[in-house]
Amino acid sequence: MNRTTLFPAAATGTRPALRPGPVPVPVPAAVRFRAACPDCRGRFELAAAALRLAIGATRRTTFYTFTCPECGASVRKPAGERIIELLTGGGVRTLRLHTAR
Repeated sequence: MNRTTLFPAAATGTRPALRPGPVPVPVPAAVRFRAACPDCRGRFELAAAALRLAIGATRRTTFYTFTCPECGASVRKPAGERIIELLTGGGVRTLRLHTAR
């Protein structure tokens, strides 16, 4: 796998180039996640594009979703800290849920 530089060195020196905002990290298109359907008990692998992650203020409102490719059921599962880290690192689209004030 190719090494990814998060902060490329500036052309005029050894200091990293500073840019405002988050630094995009390339994710390989071949990233796949193992999943299981609680309805049909099917086991399969899904591409990052097939998953959605919602991060809420509580554990109850933090979850990931996908559609089972075998039975078509909509599946929603809780996402702990490790799952969030794996899914965001793998390129899964993320929705941040905010509470109304």
